[in-house]
Amino acid sequence: MAYTHHAAVRPGSPAAPESAEAAAAATSGACGSPRAAAAAARRDAAVRAAVARGLLSDEHPVAALLDVASVRETAAALHAAFEEVTAPGQPVLHSFAVKASSLVPVLRLLADCGLGCEVASPGELALARAAGVGPESIVLDSPAKTAGELREALELGIALNADNRQELERLDALMAPGALPSRPGGRSASPVGLRVNPQLGGGSIGAMSTATATSKFGFALQDEGAREFVVRACVERPWITRLHCHVGSQGMPLEKMAAGVAATYELAEEINRAAGGRRIDTLDIGGGLPVNFGSEEVSPTFAEYARLLRDTVPGLFDGRYGLVTEFGRSVLAKCGLVLARVEYAKRSGGRPIAVTHAGAQVAVRTVFAPEAWPLRVAAYDGLGRPKRSAPVVQDIAGPCCFAGDLVARGRELPELASGDLVALLDTGAYYFSTPFDYNSLPRPGVYGFTLGDAPSAPADGADGDGGSGSNGGDGGTDIAAVRFATVRPPQTLEDLVAASGGAQRDALTAPRP
Repeated sequence: MAYTHHAAVRPGSPAAPESAEAAAAATSGACGSPRAAAAAARRDAAVRAAVARGLLSDEHPVAALLDVASVRETAAALHAAFEEVTAPGQPVLHSFAVKASSLVPVLRLLADCGLGCEVASPGELALARAAGVGPESIVLDSPAKTAGELREALELGIALNADNRQELERLDALMAPGALPSRPGGRSASPVGLRVNPQLGGGSIGAMSTATATSKFGFALQDEGAREFVVRACVERPWITRLHCHVGSQGMPLEKMAAGVAATYELAEEINRAAGGRRIDTLDIGGGLPVNFGSEEVSPTFAEYARLLRDTVPGLFDGRYGLVTEFGRSVLAKCGLVLARVEYAKRSGGRPIAVTHAGAQVAVRTVFAPEAWPLRVAAYDGLGRPKRSAPVVQDIAGPCCFAGDLVARGRELPELASGDLVALLDTGAYYFSTPFDYNSLPRPGVYGFTLGDAPSAPADGADGDGGSGSNGGDGGTDIAAVRFATVRPPQTLEDLVAASGGAQRDALTAPRP
């Protein structure tokens, strides 16, 4: 089936989006692969079921949906991609970048799929531990770790990557004999690595490029004396056993990512020669696989990247080094969507504008940097059925109180009316897990969905099944098979007031003692 209800823009038309890249990303087309077609069918069934079960309402006019089957498929594809290229018995830890989905049930699901966690703050570490992820499957990265964070990681036995010379000096003190009395012998068994920056240059999105000449991350290997310092530091410290490199994410060519891994591998070989043995035993090659936001297809794939690494750095897969990856966006982006009600449909300057409840508070990157982060949009009627009418060029606006709060500009979609629905696609990573508290808009509820044989119960707080035994009059999957599980309840106004200091109302006006 061709899913023709998605946004379609002709590049070069008067109403085309801000760039050719954005125009391409706005066009869905048919679902080419069986996997993509199956995911699109599950999504449409979930939208109909979400409406029928009352997940959207006047009180909560926006909700996020996560396809559990798609998450499991993607995790399996990641494992299979590296199993194809690694040597028998070569240890590989795939650690999910928690910043891409800071939701405990999601981290628990990923752990069930064999993924650990890469964390970059005390909060992310707490989330990983709350999800039941063991210290042996957690990696701590951050350019600004406090002494307390370092001590906690070492006491727990969590792997960490040092970012700079001053952090290395702190670790010297913490790794000294007897420095950690809670550990056997007073010493940590945490694997410790150094993050290096091969300074290969950026990709098409500067903010996502971490291997530029002046990047804030890691030891800059091309700076005067830096490479020599790194080699000497590793030779002098037997507890440094890893190197870490991450050159960028969205907008980064695969070839440049592979070049960063190659530079890290070559440095490890140099260190081991200088140490006279196998000092560096693990390479953390980061993540950053770009996501195709332009269609249903997964492109590039983990398998394509793994094969490129094999061809570029064959020694990486001969079994001498353990591997760690830190993929985030590419694991979850295509597994989720943000669903919002169209509150009003209006015209301004002859342009139709659909005013919805999904804007900068859930799609902050798309609103503030639309050329770099365009999203596909799908149009549904008020019952959650795909709209099939002729496309009309229109803007999709959010609820925030500033003129730039638009999630799509000049898109061709079936004309939206009050009461219709829009879905922001490929938003399973970052978008609904890390909302932006603009205008004190409540955080949306997040619901995982699966398709089974038995009728599903309503998610927590939903209003019953509302006719869930019907297929919504649009064919396809019977929505009675859709099951929802609440990942994060929608934020109430009471929750919002409490988080904004409601209990301290009189703190600034109370009489002085």
